[in-house]
Amino acid sequence: MNKEAFYRFPLLMLMVIATSCGTTEQQDSVATVPPNIIIILSDDQGWGDFSINGNSNLSTPNIDQLARDGALFENFYVQPVCSPTRAEMLTGRYHSRGGVYSTSAGGERLDLDETTIAQIFKQAGYATAAYGKWHNGMQYPYHPNARGFDDYYGFCSGHWGNYFSPMLEHNQQIVTGEGFLIDDFTNHGINFINEHQDQPFLLYLPYNTPHAPMQVPDRWWDKMQDKELTMLGLPDQQEDPDFTRAALAMCENIDWNVGRIVETLEQLGIADNTIILYFNDNGPNSWRWNDGMKGRKGSTEEGGVRTPLFMKWPQQIEAGKTIERVASVVDLLPTLTDLAGLTYDYPKPLDGVSLKALLMEDNPEWNDRIIFNQWKERISARNQRFRLGHQGRLFDIEQDRAQRVDVSESFPEVKRSLQTAREDFIQTVAAEIPEQDNRTFPLGHPDSKYTQIPARDGVAHGNIERSNRWPNCSFFTNWTSLEDSITWEVEVLQPGEYQVTLYYTCKEGDQGSVFELVHRNSRLKSKIEDPHDPPLTGMENDRVERPESYVKDFKPLNIGTMQLESGEGQLTLKATKMPGSSVMDVRLLFFERVN
Repeated sequence: MNKEAFYRFPLLMLMVIATSCGTTEQQDSVATVPPNIIIILSDDQGWGDFSINGNSNLSTPNIDQLARDGALFENFYVQPVCSPTRAEMLTGRYHSRGGVYSTSAGGERLDLDETTIAQIFKQAGYATAAYGKWHNGMQYPYHPNARGFDDYYGFCSGHWGNYFSPMLEHNQQIVTGEGFLIDDFTNHGINFINEHQDQPFLLYLPYNTPHAPMQVPDRWWDKMQDKELTMLGLPDQQEDPDFTRAALAMCENIDWNVGRIVETLEQLGIADNTIILYFNDNGPNSWRWNDGMKGRKGSTEEGGVRTPLFMKWPQQIEAGKTIERVASVVDLLPTLTDLAGLTYDYPKPLDGVSLKALLMEDNPEWNDRIIFNQWKERISARNQRFRLGHQGRLFDIEQDRAQRVDVSESFPEVKRSLQTAREDFIQTVAAEIPEQDNRTFPLGHPDSKYTQIPARDGVAHGNIERSNRWPNCSFFTNWTSLEDSITWEVEVLQPGEYQVTLYYTCKEGDQGSVFELVHRNSRLKSKIEDPHDPPLTGMENDRVERPESYVKDFKPLNIGTMQLESGEGQLTLKATKMPGSSVMDVRLLFFERVN
């Protein structure tokens, strides 16, 4: 595939027919009026972080009610970390097929020749929106606006450094949030529902909690901070009670916001024909009660990849239905398109299957299947009864969810079968990840006016350091020499004139540094005239100490316009004069095409 085709992959081959879009005859269709769809995805919440699953440490009545009013999947599986799960939900295909192999530094990006659920529903006439943590690419055409979402508000990184009115983006333009992030994202979701109540819509709410940093409004923390925890993780696990309390407080805040969504649907009279899904992106981000399952976030064992899936559709799904069959996040795209009565010619084969029969029939014919869970080299395989762990041990999950007893000797044929299937997965699916990622970061796509080039995607040279080893919400600091520089591997897709804004901080006495930005034959020189040295923030809202970077109030500086020529090349930021002890700290470069 050539570069132009790579960045402008045509979706014209995608043929979509909705029940309400020009046809009166639908075969094998559930919906007579297209249902609205709301997908709610939490971040780092565990299977055990719900009162419906038996955890008496917290109360999640609104999420629990989704299960009571709809279907509950007992054996639903995602991937062990954030971006792979999100990619699989979006595409119905294993994340390795879509080029996702990491959670930062470009490895979180979903390949551009993948078709997303939002693109399918948008072409079927649905209004589409996403509000929250994206984590599958920032620069257009990896951006949600390029992947089928008409409206996007949130952040594209894997985590964020401040949950109270932080710097965010709205359709690629930088804005300031309003209040606590989950409440803010929900407000946008409610506004979207109100605006599109008279047409079918797809709303994706990828919440960013209870991922660290552990921040939550006082209303929720005050209830939880002194609570006695009656249900704990396993004795050999090093549980931090305050971290647990913070996570559970964040989960109760999510539950409150889910209640607000449901209440809005009911007030508008559209609840009966709205499908609501709720699930988590991986296992819990700490050792806490998880019903004794082995592993947590990052693990391919049960505790790292089993999540609830609650699916409510009052018009069609029987209330209180429990589904025991194994299912996967890759099944959500084919299931939702099937339930909505959409047919399409997908350009690539799906790994997921439609769960419609399990949802709509009492005893459907259903063949056993194998679901794979992967994080880098750790790959496990799960069928209806057994899990083959990544270390080669076999567990009877129906009898031993905690995976205490290796039953390899008792079921040698089952083990051989799962080993063969896993080896085939390694040789075919997992092998689709290239040994080296040669993708550049696109700048100036023809269909987008704006491009963000954050510190997260850059490489520091000389004395310059990241503010934290986790890149996602980091900045560059310790710029103490004229030999130091920062580079980004970019490709300018649309030549032209670009207005460049630098987000920086500079200590009093260090102003006066002269720097230049270089790409191929283009150079832009500027100067730090004003010191701006705000304190690090975040700790004042943290309920427990964070592992990630603290943040600062970075100041935008218009450094002028830059004439960029098309093509690949290093984008380099370097200083030519440093009168003080350092040049500046750098958070972001923002490009706006002006011609």
